[in-house]
Amino acid sequence: MKLKCIAVDDEPLALDLVCKYIEQTAFLDLVGRFSSAIDALGFINQQEVQLILMDIQMPDLSGMELARVLDGKKNSDHSRIIFATAYHQFAIEGYKVDALDYLLKPYSYEEFLNAATKAYNYFERLKEKKGTPATEEKTLSPEYIFLKVEYQLVKVMLSDITHVEAYKDYVKVHLQSKASPLLSLTSLKSMEELLPSDRFMRVHRSYIVALEHIDSVSKNIIHIGNHQVSVSDNHKEAFLEFMSRWMN
Repeated sequence: MKLKCIAVDDEPLALDLVCKYIEQTAFLDLVGRFSSAIDALGFINQQEVQLILMDIQMPDLSGMELARVLDGKKNSDHSRIIFATAYHQFAIEGYKVDALDYLLKPYSYEEFLNAATKAYNYFERLKEKKGTPATEEKTLSPEYIFLKVEYQLVKVMLSDITHVEAYKDYVKVHLQSKASPLLSLTSLKSMEELLPSDRFMRVHRSYIVALEHIDSVSKNIIHIGNHQVSVSDNHKEAFLEFMSRWMN
């Protein structure tokens, strides 16, 4: 599945950058770019747009005002917004209009990709609620994320991830297909937000586990292959609740 998206920003350099990021992201399809929110609204009224990447401070009609217009007419297929702005004080207001995410300028491609992946996962869940057959889902949309590893972005299938481990300013992403983990410059919190919650669970301040790769559980220890992961007291209740659903 590709998300049809538009970019809206009155700053030419910022608009060029977000369009570049969209075009290099495999699951996004750039269908329009606008320097005016009014022009963007006209396009949205005529065309299908799933994702809007938009600045907030713009002349005539601000990004926040456009969001409120769209919010008043939304339905189950409404467009979702990711705001990008240089002013952090707009963050709370952005979430009030149901913005999917908020990027603070200047932002990296990794930060952009995390936000875009959140949008992709949102529309995937929307399709599932509509009853799209599971076999068709797998055919149309292989599940993967991109991780920044050294100086490149590496595509990683979600089904290959066994667990994720915090390591200083990095995370170690352990894979079923590789003996050594991938070392990515990101936080465990960012990984937790990026990974789908129905397949991955934070069980410790330093660990996220892939539920499908758990081999056994003894007391507060999860066994995944040759690895052992402790379940902390703060996460024990949620993990036990998950396990009880599978045992019943």
